[in-house]
Amino acid sequence: MNTPSSPAPLVVAEPRLMRDTILAARRAGRRVGFVPTMGALHAGHASLVERAAVECDDVVVSIFVNPKQFGPREDLARYPRTLPADVALLGASGARWVFVPEAATAYPAGHATSVVVAAPAADFEGAIRPGHFAGVATVVCWLFNVVPADAAYFGAKDWQQTVVVRRMVADLAIPIAIEVCPTVREPDGLAMSSRNAYLSPDERRRAVALHEGLESAARHWQAGDDVALVEEAIRAALRAHDVPVDYARVVDPQSLVPPRPGAAAVALVAGRVGTTRLLDNLLLPPRP
Repeated sequence: MNTPSSPAPLVVAEPRLMRDTILAARRAGRRVGFVPTMGALHAGHASLVERAAVECDDVVVSIFVNPKQFGPREDLARYPRTLPADVALLGASGARWVFVPEAATAYPAGHATSVVVAAPAADFEGAIRPGHFAGVATVVCWLFNVVPADAAYFGAKDWQQTVVVRRMVADLAIPIAIEVCPTVREPDGLAMSSRNAYLSPDERRRAVALHEGLESAARHWQAGDDVALVEEAIRAALRAHDVPVDYARVVDPQSLVPPRPGAAAVALVAGRVGTTRLLDNLLLPPRP
């Protein structure tokens, strides 16, 4: 891993140079880890880079605010862009390269291809944000071609996204391992997210409702309550903090359909705190 005295990571904008650099490293026998991001990095992103640095010889991080995954009512221009701070954090975390393509490079004139992952992208975020996961899958597929690493690292906070990416990689036989790493949280349990910066002080206090709801769900799950009661426990916590609920569901972790009796599950929650949408989830162990 890099230390504060280590050289800063090399910033690369040109896809061909990025691809040639990664292929050269792999030909030299080096294992390359890849962390795709949209920038505005925080300790959660740093944990992904640090995990990749432990498991790989070299780490590359992409920073690309992907316009294809923003809906018509979502403010692409508002998304925070903090490249100098991001590069500094990545150097301290162990990244060797930072890939920062322009939108016109990812989507040149005449671009006409979209990657659609049907079943796992249909519900939850896919239903609320039509076209979002097509934007995610398309850019991640492009990134995996430009950055042909051995393994890619994603955070568990965006659970449905990890399911969509795994499905795409399996269906298209993309030769990269997908590693899903634990969610990093603030001391009060709020999942770290670039969107937390949008929250006012009062909204920030109320945002803990998502984590409280998941903890309540875990208690009900362990007590043997049925799925409807577990889901209601999540909604009740959000109502108590005046947080409108987009969804609160308990589903199979891989297929996102209702869980089988006795099997593990994942509790998914999304709510709106002020004008900011927040997501979180919690894995629930198998139970008798």
